Amino acid sequence: MISAESAIRALRRDLTVASLLKGLLVGAALLCLIAGPVVGSRFPLTLTVAAIGAIWLILSYRSAKGSSLAADSPLLIASGQFDEAEHRIEQVLRTFSIFRTVKLLSLHHLAVLRHAQRRWRESALLSEALLHQRLGSLQGLSRSSRLMLADSLMELGDLRGAHAALVGLYNQRLTLAEAMNLLAVQLDYESRVAAWPAMVQNLPAKVQLAELMPSTTAARAQSLLALAARKTGRDDWSTWLRRRAELLVDVNALVAERPLLKELWS
Repeated sequence: MISAESAIRALRRDLTVASLLKGLLVGAALLCLIAGPVVGSRFPLTLTVAAIGAIWLILSYRSAKGSSLAADSPLLIASGQFDEAEHRIEQVLRTFSIFRTVKLLSLHHLAVLRHAQRRWRESALLSEALLHQRLGSLQGLSRSSRLMLADSLMELGDLRGAHAALVGLYNQRLTLAEAMNLLAVQLDYESRVAAWPAMVQNLPAKVQLAELMPSTTAARAQSLLALAARKTGRDDWSTWLRRRAELLVDVNALVAERPLLKELWS
């Protein structure tokens, strides 16, 4: 089992080596093409360019194999096959790749796996490390990484860090899944800082979004909204949302996970 610290060190090392190697290969190829007419004898230079091209193709093939190996990791994590996902992700992280995207995606998959395993510290470390990288075409990963970082930091009790992670999402265009995740994390954060009026702002829209969440997440969101409605004197909403949550999960498990919800069923 690879640790978060080892994975981050491996990523930084491989990205540095890959950048230097790509620069060396491209520079050597350009030097050969420029020096050919000057030297006069093109045959050895042509062979050199062909050799550089072959090296590039071999490295690209190995990188493509690593990418295909890790492609199923999200499905494995979602289906609870954590050991198989761990094995594949570790293989990719320990194998050299010339492409940044392969390594960055694998680190993101590892962060998702650690989050699913409720290993909050490692998930936070991996998400934060990814956010410090130049993502390029993978810029969309920054949103899901911020959500995981905020959720993990809240589980660790770092509310200030969680708020800082959430702030970076408010002005971004989110997918439906990201909007649902943001709402769930935001409600969790606001309940911990007793921001009850903020929680019930635009309440109907939040309820509609919560209805689309998976049952456990939906029950927690609806329960938190019910508590906020109760705190702000909106008892009709509180009763209705509480009953919706009761249809989805065992409320004893819900209260055990979030003790502040005990007030709803006292």
